[in-house]
Amino acid sequence: MLQKGDKKLLFGWAFYDWANSVYSLVISTAIFPIYYESVTRTDSGLVHFFGMEFNNTSLYSYALSFSFLLVAFISPVLSGIADYVGNKKNYMKFFCYLGAISVMMLFFFKGIETLWIGILFSVLASIGFWGSMVFYDAYLPEIAYNDQQDDVSAKGFIYGYIGSVILLLFNLSMVLKPELYHITDANLALRISFLTVGIWWIAFAQITFRILPKNIKDKKFKKNYFLKGLLELKKVIKELRDQSNLLNFLIAHFLYSIGVQSIILLAAIYGKTEIGLSTSNLIMAIIMIQLVGIIGAYFFSKLTKIIGNLTAIKITIVIWTAITFAAYFLNKNDPNVLLKFYVISGFLGLVLGAIQTLSRSTYSKLLPKDSTDHATYFSFFIVTEKIAIVWGTFIFGISISITGSMKISILLLSIFFVAGFIALSFMKKTEYVK
Repeated sequence: MLQKGDKKLLFGWAFYDWANSVYSLVISTAIFPIYYESVTRTDSGLVHFFGMEFNNTSLYSYALSFSFLLVAFISPVLSGIADYVGNKKNYMKFFCYLGAISVMMLFFFKGIETLWIGILFSVLASIGFWGSMVFYDAYLPEIAYNDQQDDVSAKGFIYGYIGSVILLLFNLSMVLKPELYHITDANLALRISFLTVGIWWIAFAQITFRILPKNIKDKKFKKNYFLKGLLELKKVIKELRDQSNLLNFLIAHFLYSIGVQSIILLAAIYGKTEIGLSTSNLIMAIIMIQLVGIIGAYFFSKLTKIIGNLTAIKITIVIWTAITFAAYFLNKNDPNVLLKFYVISGFLGLVLGAIQTLSRSTYSKLLPKDSTDHATYFSFFIVTEKIAIVWGTFIFGISISITGSMKISILLLSIFFVAGFIALSFMKKTEYVK
């Protein structure tokens, strides 16, 4: 078994981001939402699902929210079992394959008549992706030393940005120039892109699965593991109460994640609805965000060595807050609105990669040094993010209902960035987190 800190081990861990980030970009952000909107559009804007009527966009939003809540509910229990039995890799594999196969099943989602396929497998794909991330992130403190974790976390996001952009560009070439691939149906090209995501995810994940150890602590499989897993979870919850710094960071992470995750999910809708940008302009902005994200993840991982994790995260939060104000003042009638949108997108990319990688590595550094319950601890990290998404999208939707303006909703998100900044200010500095 490779030793902790070994370069090959760190590479194997980080490479899972290359494998699974295609889901985040192609399915969550770029191609699937556009495809879903086009094939479920009706004159009334309503679709029938399980005997009820829904706005087509709202139904998709509800489905994703349900998946996030389900992940938030099951991941602490499963991670407790994984920590007790010691088989994080098996759980990571299960959720990886669940997500990838579910994405490929979206190939059979052709329109209103197969809406159930689109909704069901969107939910399962989301559960698979986020479920695997619980166990993936939990490996970080076990495979990397404290002084390596910022760099290796950033390396994972960098691999993810590069890999996802490569596949997205291939898929876009297939969608925009289907004749090059002897495809006559434009929708077929989009559906084939879902297959490529699943195949990419499974294929490249094998590199990670081959390198990562199955059972770092060499625990033996025991009976009554479900009950023992719940006890493991109870133990971690009790420990969290005594870890004021860690608990404070989870609160801060929850607050600023409401803003971060809401903007990630709603930026394209904001650009299309409020600013009136074309689909091609939005996709160009999405690609730019990914590419600038590489720079942001690398730059801030190095900056932490000079100013510390907490200060670096605070800087990203200040920039995120400025982004919400800049987006609020965008005017679709401004002849330079597209240029300004791209500039804002550039800054968004810079801090998107940074805040995600720094949050993961900072949380990892704050874990109790004598704890072996890394999956259980990281499940709470994922839970705060998922609950933040549900809260963020709910607050965003309520704000639109009351004010009739997405601009006001974007501006409201700045409150959560400020609250997250304040929560971080109450944290005590440690040897590795300053």
